[in-house]
Amino acid sequence: MQHFATDAEMIFYKKPQPFTKWETADILSYALGATLYMPASMPTIVSLIRSQKYKELTSLVIDLEDAVGDAELVDCEAKLIEDISELYALYQQKQLLLQELPLLFVRVRHVEQFQRLTTVLGKKQEILTGYVFPKFTAEQGARYFELLEQTILENDLILYGMPILESREVLYKESRMEALLDIKAVLHQYKARVLNVRIGATDFCGIYGIRRRMDSTIYDISVIRDCIADIVNILGREEDGFIISGPVWEYFNNQRVLKPALRVTPFSEKGALDTRKALLDDCLDGLMKEVLMDKQNGIVGKTIIHPSHIRVVHALYAISYEEYLDALSIIENNDGQKGVMKSHYANKMNEIKPHMRWAQRILKQAHVYGVYHESVDFASLLLQSEIGGSVYATTNE
Repeated sequence: MQHFATDAEMIFYKKPQPFTKWETADILSYALGATLYMPASMPTIVSLIRSQKYKELTSLVIDLEDAVGDAELVDCEAKLIEDISELYALYQQKQLLLQELPLLFVRVRHVEQFQRLTTVLGKKQEILTGYVFPKFTAEQGARYFELLEQTILENDLILYGMPILESREVLYKESRMEALLDIKAVLHQYKARVLNVRIGATDFCGIYGIRRRMDSTIYDISVIRDCIADIVNILGREEDGFIISGPVWEYFNNQRVLKPALRVTPFSEKGALDTRKALLDDCLDGLMKEVLMDKQNGIVGKTIIHPSHIRVVHALYAISYEEYLDALSIIENNDGQKGVMKSHYANKMNEIKPHMRWAQRILKQAHVYGVYHESVDFASLLLQSEIGGSVYATTNE
């Protein structure tokens, strides 16, 4: 897999680097990017992976939890086993190459199902990158990771777990700190297996009967914003090193009420107002605003439910030339000789100690998403897509 693998060289000063599930966890946790959730009931999972239908799809979750109805669960579980078996056979026969496989995960419904699936799939789990654990609490979370370790040892595999924080214990203020600290203890116990921590904002909103509009962001809902702040506070600390991923964006077409959030300037300068219109028509300006808010709050990556979201999210995670130069300067001057210096563009100060972790994160993002040329930004990258093509068109699948 490689972000923007087909794009012209004129876009990037530093090209995105290819990766597979065998990369180190610190690279994979950044590389996940826009992670597409797909119900296990979808009949075309094997064919879309094999054909690389969505060229920019690099991480995929097959969902057995909320996306699957109770009445269809048994059939969907059987279908998932069949799909994984078929993909593994193709991989064994070299009809599906390592570099063609997206980072592939299964979201299970509960611990008993997870144990059953890992037992049945055995060595076939080699094509998986890991599992997603919903409604994560310290008690059942420890059981999830215990079983994951057992599966890895019994089958000689590399697998990761991604807990989703979406329970009442985490959301309710009076229980939140205790719940998060207990979860943190479990995650530290199995730290080598934790790829990232995901936030289940849809479940959080559902507890209060709230749903964000497509022209607002999750940060506009105060009770969820406060919870996200505490999750980042407890689990996003430098000494812990956990990567936290942004909550799902659930819209791909709707009627707007508020003024569009996407400025004209980045597109008018490039004669690309049609591109801006396509983004607005598919309600992607709200997604872009939320991704920017995620980034500003120390969050990396995004859960998505539609392929039209992939390129937009990744375009915003590619690093600007200015950010890259600042990050390099901070790291290269970390020799004790200076504490602060003027940036390359002479528009900000770079303090070595306070900005060091930021610089390290920027270089990891640069490795997987690339660095734009000096005169290029996300709008230039979006222009590489054909308007009305697979990036912007909604699907009926």
